[in-house]
Amino acid sequence: MFIQTESTPNPATLKFLPGQSVLPMGTADFPSAEGAEKSPLATRIFAVEGVSGVFFGTDFVTVTKADAVEWDHIKPAILGAIMEHFQSGLPVMAEGAEAASGHAEHTGEDSEIVGQIKELLDTRVRPAVAQDGGDITFHGFERGVVYLHMQGACAGCPSSTITLKMGIENLLRHYIPEVTEVRPVGV
Repeated sequence: MFIQTESTPNPATLKFLPGQSVLPMGTADFPSAEGAEKSPLATRIFAVEGVSGVFFGTDFVTVTKADAVEWDHIKPAILGAIMEHFQSGLPVMAEGAEAASGHAEHTGEDSEIVGQIKELLDTRVRPAVAQDGGDITFHGFERGVVYLHMQGACAGCPSSTITLKMGIENLLRHYIPEVTEVRPVGV
């Protein structure tokens, strides 16, 4: 098994490509070791000292490291953990644990606008940020403000504010006049 790695715009994250499916669909975000028991793979990666976050896409694993740790010191152990997991035959997610589809539900008078926002995110934004090892999902819409949740490499990325304001906000405002601003949320 050969696992490729790619750098991301976030220097604290690295994208690992195992060359096979990680999740059949959706994403799974583990911003800390708490909750990682839902995934045998996340548990194994968090066992590497210095790992502070794990994120799964359909064909990649993004790992976030603690600031005090250098990639040169933990990358071999992470590669080993990913390889051992896939060779073990264990599932990525524990039985009964599901990957997230991403977007928060929204009902009410703005449901048509929210549908347009989600459609643009799914077709124009999410594929691009997945290339960088992350995900951006809809969290809410209130009085013209779109709230988005940043995951994986996007969470804590130095360029994420620019991506939100200059990229996503401009895109949504162009296609949906009711959108006035985009803001990040932490969950």
